Amino acid sequence: MKILFVGTPDFAVVSLKKLIEEGSHEIVGVITAPDKPKGRGMAMTESDVKIYAKSQNIKVFEPEKIRKNPEFIEEIKALNADIACVVVYGKILPKEFLDLFPNGCINVHPSLLPKYRGAAPIQWAIMNGDKKTGVCTMYLDVGMDDGDVIQKEEVEIGEDETAGELWDRLADLGANMLVKTVNNISKGIIERTPQKGEVIIAPKIEKEISKIDWEKEAIQIKNLIRGLTPGLGGFSTLNGKKIKFWKTNVIDEMDFEKEYNISSNGEPGEVILSNEKQGLFIKTKKGILSILEIQGENSKKMSVYDFLRGNKISVGSKFE
Repeated sequence: MKILFVGTPDFAVVSLKKLIEEGSHEIVGVITAPDKPKGRGMAMTESDVKIYAKSQNIKVFEPEKIRKNPEFIEEIKALNADIACVVVYGKILPKEFLDLFPNGCINVHPSLLPKYRGAAPIQWAIMNGDKKTGVCTMYLDVGMDDGDVIQKEEVEIGEDETAGELWDRLADLGANMLVKTVNNISKGIIERTPQKGEVIIAPKIEKEISKIDWEKEAIQIKNLIRGLTPGLGGFSTLNGKKIKFWKTNVIDEMDFEKEYNISSNGEPGEVILSNEKQGLFIKTKKGILSILEIQGENSKKMSVYDFLRGNKISVGSKFE
């Protein structure tokens, strides 16, 4: 079949590469997000999908919009693609686009639909403390991730797994599922199951969510940080300075007192142990948060032991 591929980040590159390597179908074009400014210098940067597609001499389209863009629709129509494969594109595709493909638009979505429809399913699964997630291939409809499911595969989420690590695992799984789905459709094997169950939305991650609330339990804070790594991380302020947290562990109050022979009493956000040999321990509503990787203001990420060698944090001081 002739395939039009639609996607933007490195997650999507894995699927595009797998389709090309499988070799049974022709990629007639790629749609991706336009170049955008990135980094401190705000240099215009190409998407990961665009970079890879150019290396494979595939025609790239970068529309600012697809809805109410008849000239672009005509360009895509002229490709005569049999099917569109959409992997983390970032925009809802309009009906006039979906109707162009005789075999439909297939989407790879990294969640167990209908749970976590939306922009950030991987991050929210971890932040909410889920023990499992997965990948679905599905037919796109005009709504947000609400089309019929074709395939669904479940995976366990590791206790310390970050969003970045899970992102990579699900990218590989999704790529293999997409190839299988496309091959089945090309053979006339059509499977589709309407979504059933509670719909949960996974909205775009905003910066404000990364601020740590020490009135929450230690496990909730750990999950927040895992879900925002390697993106925003979690942050708090100490003596007016912004401190980021990248890796943590949770210790029960009784276990902490037995191991360190120190009282675990304190207010949420209060430092109850801090030195370069033992580390940094912060009281929460329930449980002690042991900091493993930390980043000071205008500094680099480092182990907590390296950080404390050059930055004193006093017992009794309180993160806000």
